[in-house]
Amino acid sequence: MSRSVRTRPEGSGQALSEAYDTALLDLDGVVYAGGSAIVHAVESLARAREGGMRLAYVTNNALRTPDTVAGHLTELGIPTGAEDVITSAQAVARLISEQVPQGARVLVIGGEGLRVALHERGLVPVESADDDPAAVVQGFGGADLPWGRFAEASYAVARGVPWFASNTDLTIPSGRGIAPGNGAAVEVVRIATGAEPQVAGKPLPPMHRETILRTGAQRPLVVGDRLDTDIEGAFNGDVDSLLVLTGVTDGAQLLAAPPQHRPTYVDADLRGMLGRQPEVAEAGEGAFRCGGLTATAGTDRLELDGEGEALDGLRALCAAAWTAAGEGTCELDGGKALARLGL
Repeated sequence: MSRSVRTRPEGSGQALSEAYDTALLDLDGVVYAGGSAIVHAVESLARAREGGMRLAYVTNNALRTPDTVAGHLTELGIPTGAEDVITSAQAVARLISEQVPQGARVLVIGGEGLRVALHERGLVPVESADDDPAAVVQGFGGADLPWGRFAEASYAVARGVPWFASNTDLTIPSGRGIAPGNGAAVEVVRIATGAEPQVAGKPLPPMHRETILRTGAQRPLVVGDRLDTDIEGAFNGDVDSLLVLTGVTDGAQLLAAPPQHRPTYVDADLRGMLGRQPEVAEAGEGAFRCGGLTATAGTDRLELDGEGEALDGLRALCAAAWTAAGEGTCELDGGKALARLGL
């Protein structure tokens, strides 16, 4: 599929919650951090929902069931039903069900979320490579997943049993820092077998397909904090995206983003769903203006002039950086300009 290369964040003459029918929201770094809601998230989501926008929560974490995720969100003050949660476990279970017979056995290396999703698709979870599985599936199993589970997967995969993974995120945030994610566990089996799994989670198409099938969205907006999962997933699904700066992406990473990692809109937090997005306009000779700030790409660095809101300056810098990079990655130094904006 051919598409034009995005060279600047877009503006919107109406609130995003009015322009799109469904928000496909990432969770960690967008709605909550650890066990607590991110500032402005609860009230922003309530206002979007009251205005008629459908809210769906999309996560690559295959450990927790939709019921568990919905319960956590409800406790945080965000009323949510299990039907509003889409997980990579659900996406990979559908992918498996399309390739093995109904009622087939599937060797599970992971947690309860995977088992529930497999049952939903009429598949039977098993625990051993000796149980004659028709497929092997790996999903995040938490800190207590025994090392022997990887051996079971390796035995079956080495025999030629089809191998699936919910996602390949190498890391996962925790209350104590960054921990190994399911991608690290997948690497263990890859090293042992030399095989490659079929992967369902963000940013790959099976996850986007799952969200559309379950929500019926006609004009979805992906909302996330990660360029390589949320924004790339929107790019692969050919839908618009909003990057919020409450998670892992910083200004420097955004300016250096290649085309598949460039969001449609950029805002500080989920309040960005509720208002108009300012236009980034050409200001002549390779300059771009947003609000009162103008950005240009110099010979070795990005320049910023004028006075205005920090986010407007960041949007203008994105336009200068992305235009200069074209289909590549901007290597101009944006450190001074970002420091001026406090970013």
